[in-house]
Amino acid sequence: MKHSWINEVKFDANGLVPAIMQDAATGEVLMVAYMNPEALRKTIKTGKAHFYSRSRKKLWLKGETSGHFQRVKSIRLDCDGDAVLVGILQKGGACHTGYRSCFFRRLQTAKGRWALSGKKVFDPDAVYRSCIR
Repeated sequence: MKHSWINEVKFDANGLVPAIMQDAATGEVLMVAYMNPEALRKTIKTGKAHFYSRSRKKLWLKGETSGHFQRVKSIRLDCDGDAVLVGILQKGGACHTGYRSCFFRRLQTAKGRWALSGKKVFDPDAVYRSCIR
């Protein structure tokens, strides 16, 4: 069997690898999701981010409902082969709650609480009105 680049990706026992989605221009981490081999191949083939939904047990294209697609600029594999870093151009928000990044809360250690540090870029109720989140 011919050796392939995908053989170097160490998918976990469930056949998944974490995918860290990073803004290609700013370096901001926007979200973390999971890819199975099919999602990773579709991402490469189409240039748009595809993931595997652990809760719905199916493949999904980021932006298929919201229109907030992620255009792939680069894909990197970490030193252990068990995580991918995907440089993207984000259209709209990456977070289903309406924020640009899923990492919109920052720990205020002195106060012992989480504080909002991001801003909403869309109204999730308006965007996802016709589907179940």
